[in-house]
Amino acid sequence: MHILALETSTEYCSCALLYQQETLARAEFAPRRHAELILPMADSLLAEAGLTPQQLDAVAFGRGPGSFTGLRIACGVAQGIALAADVLVLPVSSLAALAQAVLQAGTASHVLAVLDARMAELYWGIFARNAAGLAELVGEERLSVPENLDWTLIPATAPWCATGTGWETYPAVAARLQAAQGSAPTLSYPLAQALLPLAQAAWQQGQGVPAAQALPVYLRNQVVQ
Repeated sequence: MHILALETSTEYCSCALLYQQETLARAEFAPRRHAELILPMADSLLAEAGLTPQQLDAVAFGRGPGSFTGLRIACGVAQGIALAADVLVLPVSSLAALAQAVLQAGTASHVLAVLDARMAELYWGIFARNAAGLAELVGEERLSVPENLDWTLIPATAPWCATGTGWETYPAVAARLQAAQGSAPTLSYPLAQALLPLAQAAWQQGQGVPAAQALPVYLRNQVVQ
């Protein structure tokens, strides 16, 4: 299976390729340079693997929540590649990618994934490790003021941790989480490499969509409505 993944929902620009069950990846902390970097990253990975876009099975992208501009870039590039290659698109939650990286690296069974939404708000969601070792959403992804961050859906006895961005902007939230979980929340960004296992599972479950139907998830629109 060959899946190309793109993630530009935060300051990081990243691209990863699942190639014969191995992962090739590129990532760069590059605020406001995503449009410049993402296609060369994709081209570089395909060249390293000796693949053409037509040999891909699907293109995945971090669907958000996150930066409005970043989400549009990843979605647009994924749509363009998928249309040219005549393959389906796999939209994957950027919060789930945050959680997946933690679950793969440690012993936590639950992750509170948080992204700074600016405007004094946070994007967040709670994820549990499922039987396949993948991040599975508990409840729904949320946009709220920091004071409404809630981890009560995590079982009291479950090993858990908080990860994401915004701790320097919201130190009171970081302090609350440190008191609740016994350690400071970790600073991390959603990266394309963590999208791949989630995208592969989505592909196997028939969740790919035509390029024209692939859309970002902003969350903030739901609040406005």
